[in-house]
Amino acid sequence: MTDWSHYDESHARVRPPRSTRPRTKIRPTHDAAQPGTVVAVDRGRYTVQMDSADAGARVMAVKARELGRRGLVVGDRVGVVGDTSGREDTLARIVRREERTSALRRTADDTDTTERVVVANARQLAIIAALSNPEPNPRLIDRCLVAGFDAGMATLLVLTKADLADAGAMRALYEPLGVTVMAISVLREGGPAADPGFARLITELAGTSTVLVGPSGVGKSTLVNALVPHAGRATGRVNDVTGRGRHTSTSSVMLDLPGGGWIIDTPGIRSFGLAHVDAEHFLLAFPDVADYAAAHCPRGCAHASAAEGCALDAWANEAPAVASDRHVKLDSIRRLLASRAASDTY
Repeated sequence: MTDWSHYDESHARVRPPRSTRPRTKIRPTHDAAQPGTVVAVDRGRYTVQMDSADAGARVMAVKARELGRRGLVVGDRVGVVGDTSGREDTLARIVRREERTSALRRTADDTDTTERVVVANARQLAIIAALSNPEPNPRLIDRCLVAGFDAGMATLLVLTKADLADAGAMRALYEPLGVTVMAISVLREGGPAADPGFARLITELAGTSTVLVGPSGVGKSTLVNALVPHAGRATGRVNDVTGRGRHTSTSSVMLDLPGGGWIIDTPGIRSFGLAHVDAEHFLLAFPDVADYAAAHCPRGCAHASAAEGCALDAWANEAPAVASDRHVKLDSIRRLLASRAASDTY
């Protein structure tokens, strides 16, 4: 048993008083922050490719407190301070996020009002779908297109496994919307170099930044490995019973293309919520249609049909020489708007 008799108040430890000096509201400007691009995100750690002349060194960084709740995603342009050498076991701080030029967004479902930014600052959206094994899902493609158009991004539809099925029906479905459609087969005899569709894809990707989106099992990782030989993205196979692939990519990553430009590979998707998309903003992707709708459609028009007051049927009929093409385009736009309004379940 402890004998406390020899202890008195002189032995007591008193916590020093808190400083009464007010905390400064002046924050550092970080004028010397070095610019870079977030190329990967992993559990609160960010890989940043620096713009510096040091061969574009990649550094590991954390988000500084002054950024608050501002989220960072692959593609974000940022300012970095600290050790930006890229040496092993070093850690820098991201202190600034530059204004985004574009943001591909999705929601968890169509009732969720919380937007989730998939990638930032990409100029193109490439939707990857297989022509067979698994069969293409036009409804999911439509919803990805809506998000791409809403973000103001150029859109490509890349149809893989072209050696297994014909792409004619898919071309007829999407080319009226101005979507660039190409069919490729990287596993065709002779490899990617022997496939004309693959050569065209390389041309479309050169010199720009493109985000690749698509469901699991369509050959997206195989395509990425063909485009960037050192990428080493894991590949899987399609389940013979469900027709679905297994997620092989678990996080987004930005990769440099050998001929210039960047691609951003994203994990496979099974749904694409569009609660954040406004019909009028989506229509801006088609300036000729949007201008007519703004002048003639009633306020709040859903552009569903003439029976519901939409004036776009008159736009399709006003130029007899191209009326057929306009009707096909209008039908395609209305299909996309209908996919936006439908429940995000597959």
